[in-house]
Amino acid sequence: MIDRRGFLGAAFALGGSACLRPLSAFGDEAGNPFDRKQMSFMQEMLTSPSPSGYEKPVQKIWEAYTSRYAEVRFDRLGNAIATVNGGGKPRFMLAAHCDEISFMVTFIDDNGFLYFAPMGGFDQGIIPGRRVQVHTSNGPLDGVIGKGPIHLMSQDARNRPSQIKDLCIDIGAKDKDEAESIVAVGDPVTYTYEYLELRNGLAVARGFDDRIGSFIVAEVMRRISESRKLKASVYGVSTVQEEIGLRGANASAFGVDPDVAIAIDVTHATDYPGMDKKQAGDIRLGGGGAVSRGPFLNPVVFDLIMETAKKNNLPCQVEGAPGSTGTDANAIQITRAGVATGLISIPLRYMHTPVETLALIDVENIIRMIVAFAEELTPDMDFIP
Repeated sequence: MIDRRGFLGAAFALGGSACLRPLSAFGDEAGNPFDRKQMSFMQEMLTSPSPSGYEKPVQKIWEAYTSRYAEVRFDRLGNAIATVNGGGKPRFMLAAHCDEISFMVTFIDDNGFLYFAPMGGFDQGIIPGRRVQVHTSNGPLDGVIGKGPIHLMSQDARNRPSQIKDLCIDIGAKDKDEAESIVAVGDPVTYTYEYLELRNGLAVARGFDDRIGSFIVAEVMRRISESRKLKASVYGVSTVQEEIGLRGANASAFGVDPDVAIAIDVTHATDYPGMDKKQAGDIRLGGGGAVSRGPFLNPVVFDLIMETAKKNNLPCQVEGAPGSTGTDANAIQITRAGVATGLISIPLRYMHTPVETLALIDVENIIRMIVAFAEELTPDMDFIP
């Protein structure tokens, strides 16, 4: 039987701090708008494990930061729910998921190799040759996802994308007994990639989707706690299990019972080679948050977001959403008798790869936009379309 508490404790103790780059020049002219404290929090979240269903290491980091500015509690699924001005009206909910796509150990063979299955959506062709960590009850264990050398492949095999069922994780075990002494079926697995900053304020990390949204929620709660204009009660939720079915948003929205909500997630930037703007729209890094417009989103909330952005001279982009958005917004919208829901997304390159890339200035401008939106809410607002 897997000792989940052992895994969570060991993983949280790790905290990812060994992967943090030196905090040297934040808030500088290079395009990073955040100070050392904010960046330390962001990087700690981004370098800590947060597989779907095993999000506690990141949630505890989120709680430690946010509880200085808001009341924080957890529900039975593991959602972290922060509250500012609990007696205010209307009830406004922010939601962003903190889980990352990951793998799970499903079988250990006689030679000590680990076979695995995905938790979330992966491009199977880019999985081989990656460094990973298996998060065991005794702490993180390094491994690699191996693949036979191209020299020994048939021409047909060279032209065929790798399939997860044909791959395994090598932890250096000599046999099954040694592997089973340190790894258990059901242990989650994540890539090991460090946070990195490129030129012009661009940042790279695994799992920006959507721990950067969870960071935004925490920052909004910090800033809104100092507001003298706030009339609404604000519930900031770092949700769980989005990558496997919007489960955390379902439960937390039912519990919070908001009148109005904004989900925060990432969306596909189309400003790099190979992207089709005719299909996915014109979404650029540095252009501000992408505000979704479509049948799954409340038009009153959309209009108020756009008016707030214009009033505060904040850049934003409009993203057409003709159907399901695949985000927490979908679950929140149809909770109880319905919630007036909007969606603001961070433009992201290379989604669901280990090198997701965004512009830090977009993150800051989304934070400002949501804080201003919350301050515009009044008890007499009507969100019926």
